[in-house]
Amino acid sequence: MDRFGWIQLGLFLGLLLLLTKPMGLYLYRVLEAEGKTFLDPVLKPLERLFYRLLRIDPKAEQDWRRYTVSLLAFSLVGVVFTYAVLRLQHLLPLNPQRLGPVSGHLAFNTAVSFTTNTNWQSYGGESTMSYLSQMVALAIHNFTSAAAGIAVAAALVRGIVRHTAKTIGNFWVDLVRIHLYLLLPICLFYAVFLVSQGMIQNFKPYESSRLVEPMTVDVPKMDAQGQPVKDAKGNPVTEKQVVETQTIVEGPMASQVAIKMLGTNGGGYTNANAAHPYENPTPLSNFLQILSIFLIPGGLTYYLGRMAKNQRHGWSVWGAMAVLFLAGVLLCWWAEAAGNPRLHALGVDPAYGNMEGKEVRFGIFNSALFATVTTDASCGAVNAMHDSFTPLGGLVPLINIQLGEVVFGGVGAGLYGMLVFVVLTVFLAGLMVGRTPEYLGKKIEAYDVKVCAIAVLILIFDIMGFTAWGVGSRWGLAGLNNAGPHGFSEILYAFSSATGNNGSAFAGLTANTWWYDTTLGIAMLIGRFFFIVPVLALAGNLAKKKIVPESGGSFPVSGLTFVFLLVGTVLIVGVLSFFPALSLGPIVEHFLMVHSNVVY
Repeated sequence: MDRFGWIQLGLFLGLLLLLTKPMGLYLYRVLEAEGKTFLDPVLKPLERLFYRLLRIDPKAEQDWRRYTVSLLAFSLVGVVFTYAVLRLQHLLPLNPQRLGPVSGHLAFNTAVSFTTNTNWQSYGGESTMSYLSQMVALAIHNFTSAAAGIAVAAALVRGIVRHTAKTIGNFWVDLVRIHLYLLLPICLFYAVFLVSQGMIQNFKPYESSRLVEPMTVDVPKMDAQGQPVKDAKGNPVTEKQVVETQTIVEGPMASQVAIKMLGTNGGGYTNANAAHPYENPTPLSNFLQILSIFLIPGGLTYYLGRMAKNQRHGWSVWGAMAVLFLAGVLLCWWAEAAGNPRLHALGVDPAYGNMEGKEVRFGIFNSALFATVTTDASCGAVNAMHDSFTPLGGLVPLINIQLGEVVFGGVGAGLYGMLVFVVLTVFLAGLMVGRTPEYLGKKIEAYDVKVCAIAVLILIFDIMGFTAWGVGSRWGLAGLNNAGPHGFSEILYAFSSATGNNGSAFAGLTANTWWYDTTLGIAMLIGRFFFIVPVLALAGNLAKKKIVPESGGSFPVSGLTFVFLLVGTVLIVGVLSFFPALSLGPIVEHFLMVHSNVVY
């Protein structure tokens, strides 16, 4: 844990703090339809054109049920559209590599993944997806799924601040304005910056480069029908093959990377994701990609305070997120810097820490920071392989996802997820002091607590249920490349990532099978929409409540007491729910690493 890491961490938090207010003010102008932005002279006519073409009345608002139906219908169309493009990509243009159609189960998994803002990838991007699929089927969802998440957060905030109201906004208006005034303008400049750093953006066919030093590798032997040849015992037969050339990927990369980071999507253009030198060319691009993941989620906390006319509350929510973020990044950094004592005993210098699975140009701190931020924020992009982290280092991204990714979180999803915990915190505080719980002048009643409990519990049952099924089934164990607690962690991480709509992985798991693609896809749908529906129901119920005058019995929702109570609620509900599973995975693996006499 060197001083350069501490400087970068301080710089990261300082810049995030400085950007939170201007981003929050701009979000306030974008998300409130009457708000004016500096882009109005250019984009206002285009906005009105969209409303006319889509037959949207921008002044007609929706109650929570109509808002929910609009969101679900829009998402369903997105899944079907993406599935069709992937299945037919061999017949569509912009496919210079002549890549074939994506299999049915992989197309289903990918369509659901990008629609739900998960961006889980059971495939290598450069070897599976055509340029058209990357741009039309996938990058478009990076915009729409991010916009949908921000819209839900805005709807919940409106429900909190309005009183005796029946509506929480208009989903279609929110969708149009978020795209026009927020995501598209920022990504345009962001993509140009990434190109300036060396990221590619073209439609050229892949290049083939001759190796200076050819190498010999073992590859599976195939029969005349293209099927793997097996010996008498059923083991794959391999043959020597001399590799003399390397294929260099090309394509429209910068445009996709910009929105994958800003929209906390995470889907990599290449299989190596943000560890690939084309997707992440320089230390500056690496730093700004990490910062951009937290940019909009941080600004949404200021937007909350502005809407509630209680800016201290917005900053308190920001502070609770920052406390959880710091705890995670420091633990992950320490664990990776400490390295593996078994390797140290064999003569490896402890000063190197654990460099397995990491880019040398980024090092341990930048890998730990990226891993913590991407799993705090439901992004899923990675610049190091989480499967190669030490047990406690890998524990941090796993816990971040299982907390519901409310530590700044995904765009929109982080705020509405944290506000669910805020309601539960206020309820628990009311029980402790023996008074009716109130939140920003509204009484928290049985209905509010029930929908919050449903939202939280459904994620727990989704993760644990599918993990138990995978661990106890042949199809689940067949995908493992590791036995023991690490193999268990791979399955647990996969379903945690799918349910949390994160998309990162302990990549030792072979997930491109019918069973894994299907079950992970279902887990993504549950994690996204079975959480959003109770959140919108909460928004509708809060909107119709009357404001109760503040009294001596009202619990303050700002200040250190509130921050630590909120942090405690998140940890108790999140960590303790998964502690038995974590004990069987990364925790027991840690003891296996540090105590060689421990066996399993």
